[in-house]
Amino acid sequence: MHNNYLLTGMMSQEPQWSIQIAVIMIICNVISIGIGRYAIKTRSLNASIPIFALEGLGLPELLATTSLGHIIGVGTIIGLKSLSIIS
Repeated sequence: MHNNYLLTGMMSQEPQWSIQIAVIMIICNVISIGIGRYAIKTRSLNASIPIFALEGLGLPELLATTSLGHIIGVGTIIGLKSLSIIS
């Protein structure tokens, strides 16, 4: 019974998205794509994506690097919120 009240209280809080949070997430993803472009040794044989001159970076590599970018971004946002640097 007590757990239901706790879960209801946690679920009732809506996440507050702002431009700051979006910029942090974009920066983390761009950094992750940049690192992944040079760090991934075995690339797929699919055609590369013609975005931002990412020669040799296919869809699987893009999905992998942006997944890592989102994980890093969420950690950064949670850390900055806990330090009250962003609201």
